[in-house]
Amino acid sequence: MATNLETQATGPTQGAASDSAVERFFHIRERGSTMGTEVRGGLTTFIVMAYILFVNPTILSTLTQGKGPDFASTVTMTALAAGVMTIAMGLYANYPFALASGLGLNAVVAFELILGRGLPWQAAMGVIFIEGLVITVLVLTGFRQSVMIAIPMNLKRSIGVGIGLFILFIGLVNAGFVRVPLESIPIVGGQAVGQPAPPVTLGNLTGWPIVVSVLGLLFTSLLIARRVRGALLIGIIGTTILAMAIHYIVGADVSNVPGVQGGIPGQLPPPSFATFGAGLNLDVFRILAFITAILVIFSIMLSDFFDTMGTVIGIGGKAGFLDEQGQLPGVNRVLLVDSLAATFGGLASASSVTTYIESASGVAEGARTGLASVVTGVLFLLAIALAPIAGIVPAEATAPALIIVGFLMASIIRDIDFSSADDGLPALLAITVMPFTFSITNGIGAGFVLYTFLKVVSGKAAQVHWMMYLVSAAFVLYFALGFLHSTFGI
Repeated sequence: MATNLETQATGPTQGAASDSAVERFFHIRERGSTMGTEVRGGLTTFIVMAYILFVNPTILSTLTQGKGPDFASTVTMTALAAGVMTIAMGLYANYPFALASGLGLNAVVAFELILGRGLPWQAAMGVIFIEGLVITVLVLTGFRQSVMIAIPMNLKRSIGVGIGLFILFIGLVNAGFVRVPLESIPIVGGQAVGQPAPPVTLGNLTGWPIVVSVLGLLFTSLLIARRVRGALLIGIIGTTILAMAIHYIVGADVSNVPGVQGGIPGQLPPPSFATFGAGLNLDVFRILAFITAILVIFSIMLSDFFDTMGTVIGIGGKAGFLDEQGQLPGVNRVLLVDSLAATFGGLASASSVTTYIESASGVAEGARTGLASVVTGVLFLLAIALAPIAGIVPAEATAPALIIVGFLMASIIRDIDFSSADDGLPALLAITVMPFTFSITNGIGAGFVLYTFLKVVSGKAAQVHWMMYLVSAAFVLYFALGFLHSTFGI
């Protein structure tokens, strides 16, 4: 399996005479797929990811209180960066992985670099540019792949399950089933009063948005249960049509998606490329003189590094791409494109671009080759001019798809060994910390550190790859950054 996929992942070979040039290039038949399935998978992934066209500009432009790049340019560059790098992934790596500005990473840029440390947004994008260059060097030297090989199978499987629960949690929040209170403990006069609210609770199950979500989930679940081909795409489109019908018939808002009112896309300014290359502003060279900048680059690099690793392992396992050792054939091509995407994201002022867990939606539809990524990428490029159309799909329409995808990915939990504490407990911690902290990186880090610690104290230090010691130490520093900043001001 590994040899066959390795060949398929590294370029075109001679196929059957009856196959088209596209089928031969992407090895569509060899991977048990069809062109129709790949197109459907690519379209599904785009629809599930289209929210980033509005969320990323909102975080980088709106929530930075006028200190970030302008909204119109960020919309344009978000679509451009996602389109270019997703097409590159499809053509070069031949896997159905889509890329876009990473959630969490853009929050670091907005709240840590721009608002927290007072960097000009151009310099903040320069930090992202440098971070991408560093990761690219790690890929070219083989270090990044060596880290992936060093991870034990139990932890690899737990990463896939954790990502599944993470996706499911996002779906539940977008659907309105789950609510995260802004304040858990009421404060009066500097003192906590009353009973603390739970950090996560049941959402407000009233109004049309929750009706759309529930009906969409029931409809999509029915399609999945009856094994209808294209179930996720049909579910998303059907739920979107329902949301639009409710909006036009009763005049009610059916979504709270940024840039969208009542399920109808807001009027966006014309495309603007004005911010391209702003990350090369010389301010970035000035900030390199401070240790704080180095720590921030390290933090972002670690997040980007392991978010991608977890995504590739999780989706690759569900698609059947991994070999007997849990390795992805041709993984260096995937990692190289992902690393260059981070650099391109900084150059385009769209924040770090990374491989998206929502790619699992297209994989669940049957996508198995890079053709699906090319389809997704082309749609992102078209969205530069047609961004309002992408915004028609409300979060309540994609939420059921995310919930179903989370279920599908979490199913591999049956293969995780929980029989011993030194193997099972780190796996469980990785699985649970991801959704509970809303971070793939936090979950991976917690699992890695606990795994290494338990192996050492139980007399099994020899079972731990030396690379795991190095990575675990890096994660200890990662978790200690807040303490170092508050205690020593660095």
